[in-house]
Amino acid sequence: MKKFNLLKEIIVIQRDALLKAINTNQEFAISYKGDVVYPPFDAKEIFVFKGKAAAPKTSALSMPQPQSIAQILGSNYKVVEDEERVLIKAGGNWQALIAANIPNSDYDDTTGDGISEFADEQLEDMGWHATEYSIDYRDMVTQLEESADGILFCIERDEPYQFSGLGYLFDIEEARQLVYGYCQNIIKDKLANDPDFAPDKLTDDEEKAARYFECL
Repeated sequence: MKKFNLLKEIIVIQRDALLKAINTNQEFAISYKGDVVYPPFDAKEIFVFKGKAAAPKTSALSMPQPQSIAQILGSNYKVVEDEERVLIKAGGNWQALIAANIPNSDYDDTTGDGISEFADEQLEDMGWHATEYSIDYRDMVTQLEESADGILFCIERDEPYQFSGLGYLFDIEEARQLVYGYCQNIIKDKLANDPDFAPDKLTDDEEKAARYFECL
């Protein structure tokens, strides 16, 4: 998986496309690739902005003043414009982007509690069985982040260290095979070498998990 760190990445948007979306006064979004998109959104879209242009504040004594793109996107974005492009950094708006993107993500690593589930039903089933052999979600996600095709959409800084991210898997069948094979190898090794998991001493749940991963 590729890491897309919003604190470092600059998203490049075509200025005309963005202005067109703003002028509709309807909801639109900007993807992490810089595409301007409209509802209905793709189920796996990753947003760096989602909303619509807010009407400028007015009073009875003044005419509404045109807003800059920076004002429309909001103060949490860093914006640079030229004649053809708008360049933004979106890391400052991370908390709002979590809420916009969680429904489309395959796993959530945005809390201090760690990863507790997969969105995909088959991966979640693997995770549930694997816990019988002390394989946790972090172990499985580490394998995915090392080998699977996808994006780790995140903020990450070194000093002081901070990380918060959402995982997106582009090839779910590949991801399933990676996690299944990883768990299967660990369980086979424990059955062969760990006396606590001797095949004749397994609990019903441990035996069920071993059979699920075709280790018995």
